[in-house]
Amino acid sequence: MPELPDITAYLEALHPRVLGQPLDAVRIASVFVLRTVDPPVTAVEGKIVRALRRIGKRIAIGVEGDLWLVIHLMIAGRLHWRPAQAKLAGRNALLALDFPNGSLVLTEAGTKRRASLHIVRGEEGLEAIDPGGIEIFSTDLNGFRAALTRENRTLKRALTDPRILSGIGNAYSDEILHAARLSPITLTHKLKMDEWERLFEATRATLTLWTDRLTVEAKKKFPEGVTAFRPEMAVHGRFGQPCPRCGQKVQRIRYADNETNYCATCQTEGKLLADRSLSRLLGSDWPRTLDELEALKRS
Repeated sequence: MPELPDITAYLEALHPRVLGQPLDAVRIASVFVLRTVDPPVTAVEGKIVRALRRIGKRIAIGVEGDLWLVIHLMIAGRLHWRPAQAKLAGRNALLALDFPNGSLVLTEAGTKRRASLHIVRGEEGLEAIDPGGIEIFSTDLNGFRAALTRENRTLKRALTDPRILSGIGNAYSDEILHAARLSPITLTHKLKMDEWERLFEATRATLTLWTDRLTVEAKKKFPEGVTAFRPEMAVHGRFGQPCPRCGQKVQRIRYADNETNYCATCQTEGKLLADRSLSRLLGSDWPRTLDELEALKRS
């Protein structure tokens, strides 16, 4: 799922292409993508784009009349800049926003239609679809700590809850926790002050690093290849590869459609976190440390 750095890069690329341009037409290829009926699509057509904004992991395009088109890419949605009036070909093409100089096309891989478009009125409409998480660059350490300790959650769950923090998902939470040298399953109520300081600084530093890197790329060309898996990442999507800090193999916890990647040496004092499916299979034979894991592999 595109997260804060990726959404910021999209906005960087859209700024010179659509700001000040009229939205000639909204073409909808999938009935599932539009989630609102009032205001109607016709209300935004022909209007000049006046603002671009990020709302969590959503892209908001503001047009004249204080109307907003809000695109949520979810897991598999991606944006593409195509020639004007580009044909919506293939089952993955869901939507096109047509401008005089090109078309912004929304596609979604797979068969599940989760990506969405909302058309809303004014700040009140935007607030209604905002999950409400705090912005990491608009708060301080005390505000960060207060938000994450309202409930006693694991750090992974707390970082990725859009009601707590804005714009962070599976990929960058892995990177943040590795940078902070903290276990993804540590409970927020268990953290010591020095650990809070590390987590706060790691969150800001990680998001700044990737936002800067991706926006530089977006200034050169439209970000067509947005992905949650990048070779420069420390642990996310790098299961079995060496940790850039200590050289030990990156481990993972798998659950549903997601996985958490971490370094046992750097983050969990050498302890392996139980993978739900494998730990059920192995039971008491589940390895607790890296040494036990290697011994199991050799047996």
